[in-house]
Amino acid sequence: MFADIDHLKSTLDTHRPLLPHLVKSLAEDLAIRWTYHSNAIEGNTLTLLETKVVLEGITVGGKSLREHFEAINHKEAIDYVYELCDRNEPLSEWHIKNLHGLVLKNIDPDNAGRYRCANVIITGASHTPPEHFLLNERMGELVAWYETKTNLHPIEKACQLHTDFVIIHPFIDGNGRTARLLLNLELIKHGYPPCIITVDKRLVYYEAIDDWATTGNRHKFLTLIHDCMMEGFGVYQKLGIV
Repeated sequence: MFADIDHLKSTLDTHRPLLPHLVKSLAEDLAIRWTYHSNAIEGNTLTLLETKVVLEGITVGGKSLREHFEAINHKEAIDYVYELCDRNEPLSEWHIKNLHGLVLKNIDPDNAGRYRCANVIITGASHTPPEHFLLNERMGELVAWYETKTNLHPIEKACQLHTDFVIIHPFIDGNGRTARLLLNLELIKHGYPPCIITVDKRLVYYEAIDDWATTGNRHKFLTLIHDCMMEGFGVYQKLGIV
């Protein structure tokens, strides 16, 4: 299913390392688009241009302080993802909590980086996350699965890490953003460009997760990620790299 993506990645690999100015330009563009779309999926009303301005340190009139922090925090979380990849550190619950702590920094300090202490339901979803007293066990199982599943295709493993995390829903808030950061952590670790799930695909994205959670059908989600990753390679195609 991912043969075409692997072909594009192999072509991209032949051009690596890219020129420093190109790497910097691509990273800045990616951080803005990734931050905008991931936050917009969760209801943040900053536009793409407003997100860019906020990340440059300028406030936007008429927008809430929370929305500003969501943009700034997400960029810091992206930097943390790259830091973990550069250090090639194995994923742990500690890293996941740190990542979530960045997502909710200055927004909800009482819950940032802490598993929820209450049961929750996901509005509109058919599945129900596990009860709060099971979270340590379930998250421990998720990390243990991650450590042992070395035979899966990296994209498939990234998808399952994302979706299993969403199904567990270990935090009160910020699960979606954290899940998409984990998805891309796994992709970046294996040399793939990050996958940006755009806000216009929000309904398809939620339906695909719910289908996986309730029926075990992974095809919708894997297809969505495939399509988003193919779109992501468009930037490199415009530059004549792939």
